Amino acid sequence: MKYVLLICDDEASIPSPAEIGADPAHQAYTREVEGRNAGRGGARLRPAAEAKTIRVRDGETLVTDGPFAETKDFIGGIDILECANLDEAIEIASRHPYALHGSIEIRPVWE
Repeated sequence: MKYVLLICDDEASIPSPAEIGADPAHQAYTREVEGRNAGRGGARLRPAAEAKTIRVRDGETLVTDGPFAETKDFIGGIDILECANLDEAIEIASRHPYALHGSIEIRPVWE
């Protein structure tokens, strides 16, 4: 089964891509996912200030700057995993470095 990890953290304290690549915790997480052959993709997202939220109400398209909710935490990236079950997805997500100070939301992919 596939799962999407929504990687959330405080945008004000996000390290640069170079810092993330050099971080031993991120390197260990990447090795864990690769070792399990669980990775199916992922991406780091641009800052929330560059987001647009789209809603259609009564036939009118409404475009709002920014994310859909006012919050300190934002979705900064996603990982897509293929795991035997939810328990394995939780085990992998618990090793993500952002789980230590942000949060990781797990959602099954509807296939």
